[in-house]
Amino acid sequence: MPTTEIEKTEKAADSAKREFRTVTLPVMGMTCAVCQSHVESALRSTAGVREASVNLLTNSARVSFDPAVSGPEDLIASVRESGYDAALPADSISPADETHADEGRLRAKALFTLAGGILVLLLMNAQHWLAPAAPVLFGVSPRSLQYAMLAITLAGMYWGGGIIYRQAWSAAIHRGTNMNTLVALGTGSALAYSIAATTMPGVFRRHGLHADVYYDAVLLILGFLLLGRWLDARAKRRTLDALHEFMKLQPQSARLLRDGHEIDVPLAQVIAGDIVVLRPGERVPVDGAVLAGVTSIDESLITGESLPVARKPGDRVIGGSLNFDGALEYRATSIGTDSVLGQMMRLVEEAQSSRAPMQQLADRVSAVFVPVVLALALLTFLVWILAGGGSGRAFAVAVAVLVIACPCAMGLAVPAALTVAIGRGAQLGILFKGGESLERLAHIDMLVLDKTGTLTEGRPEVTAIHAASGSKENEVLSLAAALERRSEHPLARAILSAAQKRGIAATSAEEVQAVPGKGIQGLVNGKRVAAGNAALMQEIGVAVPEDTAGEAGTTRMYIALNDAFLGNIEARDTLRASAAETIAGLRRLGIRTAMLTGDTAATAQAIAQAAGIDQVWAGLLPEQKLEKIRELQQQGHRVGMAGDGINDAAAISQADAGLAMGTGSDLAREAGDAILLHGEPRQILDAILLARRALRTMRQNLVWAFGFNLLGIPIAAGVLYPPFGILLSPAIASAAMALSSVSVLSNSLRLRRFTPR
Repeated sequence: MPTTEIEKTEKAADSAKREFRTVTLPVMGMTCAVCQSHVESALRSTAGVREASVNLLTNSARVSFDPAVSGPEDLIASVRESGYDAALPADSISPADETHADEGRLRAKALFTLAGGILVLLLMNAQHWLAPAAPVLFGVSPRSLQYAMLAITLAGMYWGGGIIYRQAWSAAIHRGTNMNTLVALGTGSALAYSIAATTMPGVFRRHGLHADVYYDAVLLILGFLLLGRWLDARAKRRTLDALHEFMKLQPQSARLLRDGHEIDVPLAQVIAGDIVVLRPGERVPVDGAVLAGVTSIDESLITGESLPVARKPGDRVIGGSLNFDGALEYRATSIGTDSVLGQMMRLVEEAQSSRAPMQQLADRVSAVFVPVVLALALLTFLVWILAGGGSGRAFAVAVAVLVIACPCAMGLAVPAALTVAIGRGAQLGILFKGGESLERLAHIDMLVLDKTGTLTEGRPEVTAIHAASGSKENEVLSLAAALERRSEHPLARAILSAAQKRGIAATSAEEVQAVPGKGIQGLVNGKRVAAGNAALMQEIGVAVPEDTAGEAGTTRMYIALNDAFLGNIEARDTLRASAAETIAGLRRLGIRTAMLTGDTAATAQAIAQAAGIDQVWAGLLPEQKLEKIRELQQQGHRVGMAGDGINDAAAISQADAGLAMGTGSDLAREAGDAILLHGEPRQILDAILLARRALRTMRQNLVWAFGFNLLGIPIAAGVLYPPFGILLSPAIASAAMALSSVSVLSNSLRLRRFTPR
């Protein structure tokens, strides 16, 4: 037994050391939720695969695997063995081009097949409807008309419905079933029955059966199915519009300065360190730092900043933004997926390929859906035969049951709403990290906010400097600035700015050490200097005079020199304009609010009162913020946490839903479930509203998808015939089936019109 435990521990440690790789593969041939389930099962059973998620809407599979065990080629082989096809991302054409091509083919096939179905329907009734106007047809024998209808039907089945039969056959030889199986069986059975009735009518009559033909039903079933797929393709393209818009932001080439000459190169050939030349009216090809030139740049599609921002030497530029009026030379820094735009595109792609927990119900049903429908169709046929309904009617009803069943709607119900919501969020500067993140955010009942940079502007300004007896203001400021040169804290920038305004050159500091949640200390000119809050002063044994409490709403930094109090610096941050409005909006949604901050109680209370926040905890260290989140969760709250995503990373990760503020250059490392690019409190409310709207749409879609089958299949089976004499023809059942998935997509597309209040 001990040996077994040791082996388990070693295996767990070995697994933890593995570096898993993630790849997104385009998958071809999927048409319904059952297809999605087959592909996902095949990928998950591949050696080395840790996780696989297949998205029917984007026709893609996101797979996390161990490259030491298997490679992308093995994943593609697994997909092919399951009856579908896949390709490496680099081998596939762009999603937009592929979707447009699919739309064109599907529209042509749908119109051709529907036209054939209508023509066959007219021929079937020619002797009754067209006899007065077309005496030629009146003289044609019914059997000759049936052979003409058979020829038209075969042509429509071959060119229009060929893809359906190929996909059904592929599933069959791989011992699987999908929606194409139902359609192929239904239309194939109708064709076989009709051919027999056409070629051997005497056999039917000898057995007391009607020699009915269903050529019109075959073509109309295929036509309505293809029409539904065409409408699906159009709707899918619209759901992916946000991602396509991001792709359009990326120029295809860049103008580089090499050996004194300007040359145009493909974007893939640009490397970090290249000098890029940018002219007025052009989009910035890659992220970089300005070397020469002055201009204004529109970054609204990336950062949400509505007004153009000035850029001069030393400033950064973001790839995908639009240069207005000046020419620049800048050094490329972040390339490809490391750039801000690249990270945004990747986050949106990953989120749209993710799976919401609500999808699990649809997955479980889809796994057994087709076999159950086949059994119901057979049972329906037998019941009608035993009830004396006749073979013709029993056959037609069984076909209607086969074609009305629609696993498509179930497969699209959640991912369609999720994809549109994530795309709309990206357009509003809200990057959700996936379906699970979105669902968690929709369920929170308490939101905890950081103060600096979240509720306030995060750009404090020094308002006063108080020097202790025997010291001077400039001395206090100079020593503080020497330490803060190594800090990224907003208060550090305020101190350095104040020193610059006074013409004080910051001295170099040595052995600088940050004390999380308290301050910073180090050596300046060989003397020990500490700058921080009262907790830091207490820790190093420096007594702070009682008359230094400061005004409400201000933050104080205490300065100590060689363990003696030297003075303090007072700074004030500004409450963001949308903070109070946001808190009021959260209260209307039934969400309580609280503030966690390392600042003093007086400052925190002043900000909280101005914003209208319910509860305040001040003077907290990062680990204490984490404990507060845990306490709230233990009390039964579903807690959301909004902060800068770096200083508050632990608390954000612990929260049920985390919101990271700002436009950090490394978006992928943020701890939150959503990144708010504009950095405004207003976006917190927008994100929650959008998440709740998306969740409501998912539920509506699932109710429709399941409800359609729960009602449609019994109606197609004829439960309304005894009391009302209502029966659905196979063609009408096919139209209803196509309508179900189109309705789910149309309902999801309403999220594109989501507008922040």
